[in-house]
Amino acid sequence: MMFRNPINLSTLLLLALSAPLFAAEADRNQPVHIEADNASFAKSNEETEFTGDVVVVQGSLNIRADKVNATRNQQTGGQYIVATGKPVHFRQDMDEKRPDGKPQVVKGHADQATFDSLKNTVVLTGNAFIDREGDTVTGPQIVYNTQTAVYTVNGKPEGAKSGRVSVVLQPATVGGQNNAGKK
Repeated sequence: MMFRNPINLSTLLLLALSAPLFAAEADRNQPVHIEADNASFAKSNEETEFTGDVVVVQGSLNIRADKVNATRNQQTGGQYIVATGKPVHFRQDMDEKRPDGKPQVVKGHADQATFDSLKNTVVLTGNAFIDREGDTVTGPQIVYNTQTAVYTVNGKPEGAKSGRVSVVLQPATVGGQNNAGKK
C-alpha cells in the first residue's frame, strides 16, 4: 500500500464510512478497517482510492469490492463513496432481532454502490439485489434513504433501455409460526 498522507487518509475514511449502510446503530461507533492491494490519497481533492480485493469492515458491516473511491467536500463536509465490482457485496446486522434473539441480517450485491452523506442515500446500480431475512428486492437500481429507511426500486433507471423489478415477501409469522394459508 502507498499512503501519501496517512493521517489525512485515516481521518477521511473514518468520516466517510462512519455512516451506516442499512442499519445497526452500534456499527456507527466502531472503527473502520480497510484492506486492499493498493491505496492512494490525493490531498488536492480529498480523494482516497483503494483498489484490488477491497474489504471494508465496520462492526457488523462488511463490504467487498474491486475498487472504492471516497471523497470529502471541504465546504459542506459531505462524503461521497463509490464502490465498484463484479459485483460489490455487502452484509450488515440490523438492530431488529429474530425470534431467536439473533440480529436480522441484510445482504446484497450490485455492480456499483454509491453513498452520498448529504443526500442520505445509498444507490445500488447494475444487477442490484437486497435480501433481508428472505424478503428480496431485485432491479436495475435500488435507492435507499438512510434517514427515512425508504427503498425505491427503479426498473428503468436513467439511461437504461429496459429493466424489471422483482420483490419477494415472506409470509407474516406470529411467534415464529408461519401463517401462510391460515384464515
